[in-house]
Amino acid sequence: MDAAFLRRRIDAYERLIRLDKPEGALLLLWPTLWAVWLAGRGRPPAEVVIIFVVGVFLMRSAGCALNDFADRRFDPMVERTRSRPLAAGEIGPGEALAVAAVLTAVAFGFALFLNRFAILLSFVALAVAASYPYTKRWFALPQLHLGVAFGFGIPMAYAALRGGLPWECWALLAANVCYSFAYDTEYAMVDRDDDRRIGIRTSAITLGRWDVAGVMTAYAGMLAILSGVGIGLRLGWPFFAGLTVAAALMLYHYRLIRDRTREGCFRAFRHNNWVGAVIFAGVVGSFHA
Repeated sequence: MDAAFLRRRIDAYERLIRLDKPEGALLLLWPTLWAVWLAGRGRPPAEVVIIFVVGVFLMRSAGCALNDFADRRFDPMVERTRSRPLAAGEIGPGEALAVAAVLTAVAFGFALFLNRFAILLSFVALAVAASYPYTKRWFALPQLHLGVAFGFGIPMAYAALRGGLPWECWALLAANVCYSFAYDTEYAMVDRDDDRRIGIRTSAITLGRWDVAGVMTAYAGMLAILSGVGIGLRLGWPFFAGLTVAAALMLYHYRLIRDRTREGCFRAFRHNNWVGAVIFAGVVGSFHA
């Protein structure tokens, strides 16, 4: 095995699990950290933080490999995805499944350091995440399913730190569903023409000319729910300052997506990491105000 071949294989595996595109992992990480900090009352144990951070990155990578396996016959027909290693034939379907299985097993190993309730919820999280790629075949708004899958770190965090699922846990999950619906609809707007041609269902196709309105309504729902959480938990002014900055970023996203260009929609999708980040900064700051 020569060095050049080995480099190509490593590069293919890195692209399979999206190590070259960390934005997706951050979109999972920020809402999880909102929950970790709120459930930990501003002082979550360091070991729990590490477990959730590592778990998010591992499961996001496993999910990417599984998603590419599920979409292996569609990705070659989509402009944005035809160069993915599975679609391009650089990696076989069995290899992708093996990678997903190994990463999931390692993530479960970390979950074993949590309490029994959190461990049980990890099985539900796996089932929701594994079923997501297939919802695009039959569900008109698969982005709603994605929001639950991407947000399952929230109930796991409350289970691990509180041993229960109080009202704010469900509110945060609902806010994350709105958040995911918004940014993944922006993402789907990039591929709308290709997805319509090959028969994939997405919120961008279902909403049609109401796609931009749908994105902004989801953002508004997210801000309203999080404002309710802040009021209900009596969080400090930094939390609401974070929501204000997030709202300004969302208005910027409107400017990017209103003309529905591929470039603008994809830029808005990637920029959503800043929305999650400023809200997290507000959560942390509210315990030190």
